[in-house]
Amino acid sequence: MSVKLFVDSKNTLGESPCWDTNKNLLYWVDIMEKQILKFNPMDRKLQSVKMDQFVGCLSLTDRGRLILGLQQGIYFLNLKSGLLEKVGDPESHLEENRFNDGKCDPAGRFWAGTTDTLGGVNGKGALYALGSHLRTTKKVENVGTSNGLAWSPCNRFMYFIDTPTKQVVRYRYDVTTGHIERPEVVINFPEGAGFPDGMTIDEDGMLWIAHWGGKGISRWNPYKGKQLEFIAVPAVNVTSCAFGGPELNELYITTARTRTTDEQLNEYPHAGGVYILKTNIRGIENFVFREKNEHDTQLKD
Repeated sequence: MSVKLFVDSKNTLGESPCWDTNKNLLYWVDIMEKQILKFNPMDRKLQSVKMDQFVGCLSLTDRGRLILGLQQGIYFLNLKSGLLEKVGDPESHLEENRFNDGKCDPAGRFWAGTTDTLGGVNGKGALYALGSHLRTTKKVENVGTSNGLAWSPCNRFMYFIDTPTKQVVRYRYDVTTGHIERPEVVINFPEGAGFPDGMTIDEDGMLWIAHWGGKGISRWNPYKGKQLEFIAVPAVNVTSCAFGGPELNELYITTARTRTTDEQLNEYPHAGGVYILKTNIRGIENFVFREKNEHDTQLKD
């Protein structure tokens, strides 16, 4: 398998790819440029929305809005009207922190985690969950840089990456309550492979992980802790990936130009672009935030 350039966006820090199954659109963000990007593969039209703060992640909602993890909290964005509605900021007391990666779980909760502007060295980040009650619940604390999230097809497990640890941790997960417990390290990133960043999962329960500083994407069996494949990507810093396309068998891969030398940019001139990998494997559809969800009454603070 080999990747192809999908959008030559040259993002400073592309992240959080999200496929809209209903409209056949790809969304993602450029964290440092404070942008939300939308690409229509049919007419090749790229649109962007500029924000006034760093944009860490996004997800779709069941009311056609976007839910965002920004520098100063979680927000809803109506793309048609441009209305930005603040939900809350659980880390308003930590001025150096911002939201980073995030996505929705099978029950429609929004999970998003934080990091600091120093690269996650102080361990003051956390992972939060938000349901339709619009209260954030801290789920994991003492996090360096909160990154990849995925839920197993059977809904029994949640996977989480705290990038500086170079590990993937699996939790027992209750889809009804959103409760997680019994963390267990299931993957240790090998030396020389970079750092694990964003992540997604396929219908076979195998994890696809972006390599920050590692020039590629890998596929892993989390039950055996075994790497199954490595696919090179023409960028030093590969940030995240998500399945999409009409058959959900296309992997969209975001990359970054930041922390890349001039020599490396000469070698990888399209770094910061979005790449596509066509596979013979189906992914799991992106879950959306459910603004009304009967399960949320059981998600405790």
